[in-house]
Amino acid sequence: MKFNHQVIEKKWQKRWDDERVFRIGQPKPGKKFYILDMFPYPSAAGLHVGHPKGYTATDIVARKRRMEGYEVLYPMGWDAFGLPTENFAVKVGRNPKEVAAENIKNFRRQVKSLGFSYDWSREIDTSSPAYYRWTQWLFLQLYKKGLAYRAKANVNYCPSCRTVLANEQVLDGKCERCGNPVTLRELEQWFFKITEYADRLLAGLEKIDWPERIKSMQRNWIGRSEGVEVNFRGLRKDATEKSRGAKMKIREGEFDVPVFTTRADTLLGVTAVVLSPEHPLVDSLVSASERKAVEAYRREVRDKSELERTGLKKEKTGVPLGTAAIHPLSGEQVPVWIAGYVLMGYGTGAVMMVPAHDERDFVFAKRYGLDMKFVISPPHEVSEARHEAIHHGKKRKGQDGAYTGEGILVNSGEYSGLTSVDARQKIAAALESAGRGRRQVNYHLRDWLVSRQRYWGAPIPIIYCQSCGEVPVPEKDLPVTLPDDVDFRPTGESPLSSSKSFHDVSCPKCDKPARRESDTMDTFVDSSWYFLRYTSPNEKRRPFDPRAASVWCPVDLYVGGAEHAVLHLLYARFVTMALHDLDQISFEEPMSRLRSVGLVLGEDGAKMSKSRGNVVNPDEVVEEFGADTMRLFEMFGGEFSETLQWSTKGIVGVRRFLERVAALGERAEESEAPPPDLPGRQAGAETLRLLHQTIKKVGDDIEAFKFNTAVSAMMILVNHLSARGSVSPDVFETFLKLLHPFAPHIAEELWERLGHSDLLAREKWPVFDPGLAREEQMTVVVQING
Repeated sequence: MKFNHQVIEKKWQKRWDDERVFRIGQPKPGKKFYILDMFPYPSAAGLHVGHPKGYTATDIVARKRRMEGYEVLYPMGWDAFGLPTENFAVKVGRNPKEVAAENIKNFRRQVKSLGFSYDWSREIDTSSPAYYRWTQWLFLQLYKKGLAYRAKANVNYCPSCRTVLANEQVLDGKCERCGNPVTLRELEQWFFKITEYADRLLAGLEKIDWPERIKSMQRNWIGRSEGVEVNFRGLRKDATEKSRGAKMKIREGEFDVPVFTTRADTLLGVTAVVLSPEHPLVDSLVSASERKAVEAYRREVRDKSELERTGLKKEKTGVPLGTAAIHPLSGEQVPVWIAGYVLMGYGTGAVMMVPAHDERDFVFAKRYGLDMKFVISPPHEVSEARHEAIHHGKKRKGQDGAYTGEGILVNSGEYSGLTSVDARQKIAAALESAGRGRRQVNYHLRDWLVSRQRYWGAPIPIIYCQSCGEVPVPEKDLPVTLPDDVDFRPTGESPLSSSKSFHDVSCPKCDKPARRESDTMDTFVDSSWYFLRYTSPNEKRRPFDPRAASVWCPVDLYVGGAEHAVLHLLYARFVTMALHDLDQISFEEPMSRLRSVGLVLGEDGAKMSKSRGNVVNPDEVVEEFGADTMRLFEMFGGEFSETLQWSTKGIVGVRRFLERVAALGERAEESEAPPPDLPGRQAGAETLRLLHQTIKKVGDDIEAFKFNTAVSAMMILVNHLSARGSVSPDVFETFLKLLHPFAPHIAEELWERLGHSDLLAREKWPVFDPGLAREEQMTVVVQING
């Protein structure tokens, strides 16, 4: 039966709004459920069909929970700061504030058109001074605790966006936003000390119900590794003798060069020490004869991205310093080099080169003719004679590269014959005893770089005074608002520095002339705490009411893209732990349960983009087929966490299903009492059995995020009911309760047509009866050969 979805959907959306059906107060003890979508960035392009896939899933769960008697907190807001809005504003010659406001208005309209049961009274906008006042407050709390600091560092810089990027925002050496290559620059920047929480961030992963893939990504990004920091003694030399193996005369000075390794068992295979070109000891160690070449090389690598310097397929280059270092165990001299693949920001900025047991070192040594020393034999190969060739710089027979596994030590003096495991312990102990090393834990994780040289973000609340130094803005003076007298076109310098009204201030301590920090904060700071603001969005004296936060939080179910694993999700965990330590909240993890949503691809199977011409506009889908059809299609199209290929044919098929449901509703309206099922009582039992099996299936599948099979189960039930001459109103009403979370508009309409004045959204979830769902069993006596 055809139905007018445009009239029906507007009708029920208006009634839900008028009756404030989804507004929530404080929950009853033990009956709260906080469900949250990763809030969207409101772009000028508007909502795309990928957004509703996640939002529909959370709406299904939220509606089911309300029907189960829970008080449900289900809010929506806007992650409105950031580069895309600013870039678009620059392009069209308008202020980002105006652009953001228009984008939010359009996004809100689109989201509302899909009938999601959000509590709109809790809507937040991160670009509003009422919100970013508290983002600045968060910065000040971290600053007071020593978790926010300013330092010079080699940072990722995007020449296209003209701003710095955190490590997590660089993908394969390119800016995650614009896709252009990233370079390295030394700049004074603000950081959050997330590394101080590395172990807790790892341990906390065991306490939360998140996809293992996301947990694994965070573990790898944090990158905890146990090893030894070894001190090589660097000697500044007169390196006129260039021949390999020649003795070098000490000219002056000794310097400890610390190197971190997880493979202390390979220490006696070291044939060189390699420093980052930015290492502070380079100038002290380089010989006069090599200085010119070293300076030229440093200039060459200075603007290269991390990927260009370290990528597996990139050629590894370097130059010698004309210097030697003393091996801490053997006392032998090994040459010191610099190489672009060694980064100052990782470990100590220096590595020990073991060409026989590290593939990268093997390639480097082979290129420059450096020595190789084989010191680890595979467990099944222990004959030292077999390794004579590689000891002289040649590969073993059958060996195409380094042997990187563990095994038995050879060519290692007193440590020969030990396993790698035992050797690591004994060598570490020997280094500690001699004062030449110590056991240490290192991390891949770097501190979070939060400075941005852009306009459209929360200003960093710091003032610089010549007399007082760094001075935090007093909390009573927050928010530090964005000025309007700014040329916000990117130049590489912070746009806020061009505003005298913003830049020139008096010192809060001494009242002398001072200047404001002109950088703004990374937008991931805004989203690191937004879930707390939803619990009390109108709070004016503090970022959130601690009592409300303690009642609602942590978030019971969080849904969004897996691409945020080492960005937003990691940052939110860090900030939550920091706020816990500041006695602001009583919990340490922000979200108890996380589920990832798969992408929605174009009809051609490719990622949607304007250039491909495969973008699907959700407004057009809602206009032609209806919000319920779109919601149901995105849930029926496949596994929730997997990619979904858009299909016009699939949309049409789902619409036909809803028309069959409407036709069943018309038949149910005409049935005043449960009909005499045909043929006889058996058909009635069959219908009840399938109904209760469907109740069980749909309920379980919603909890397991198997929405596609839940929809399939409802389709099977509809097929069954359609095949019968008439439909029992009781059976159909129960079915509508199951359908309601998925397609709420048509479900409410058919519910009303059955004579109900109360909203279906306020009904109770159907109760599954195991007895009615059980398949009938019959005992059959079989006689064999009788």
